[in-house]
Amino acid sequence: MSSRWHRFVLALRGAADALVGALLAALFAIFVLQIAFRYLLNWPLGWTVELCLTMWLWLVLLGAALSVPEREHVRFDLLLQKLPRRARRLAGIAVALALFSGFAAVIEPSWEYVSFYRIKRSATLRIPLSYVFAVSLVFAIAMAARQLWVLWRLVKKGDVPREPSEERFSAAAK
Repeated sequence: MSSRWHRFVLALRGAADALVGALLAALFAIFVLQIAFRYLLNWPLGWTVELCLTMWLWLVLLGAALSVPEREHVRFDLLLQKLPRRARRLAGIAVALALFSGFAAVIEPSWEYVSFYRIKRSATLRIPLSYVFAVSLVFAIAMAARQLWVLWRLVKKGDVPREPSEERFSAAAK
């Protein structure tokens, strides 16, 4: 990877992490505000519940798509660990193709869903529901792109899903 491209990717990753961190901090602050007003002042704020739910949805999907490293995603690799290197690579290609196909297949329906909800507004904040659900489209696009990246690494560079012991060793060496 070229130095310029590497810096660009690191900057994007840093921006995504900062966005997810800011969402988490804001969610926590609004949640504490909600508790304080409800239980200390006996004055419940309805908008806090709606905003917390929306922020939670954005936080989880953006975090999974943009901030969680590939090696940290949930995997069922018990059988994969028993395979030889070439078979692990082929299995990785098959999985990346399947995941890319799945995420790519939901992009258009997600767009239609988000577009449909432009006309409806949330109950308390009165924001268009398309803003609430737009994260599903961002998630599908980001995850499809991520799987293309994994596929490219497997096909062109020969990267292979590592065994857990190899990952621990390479992480310790850094």
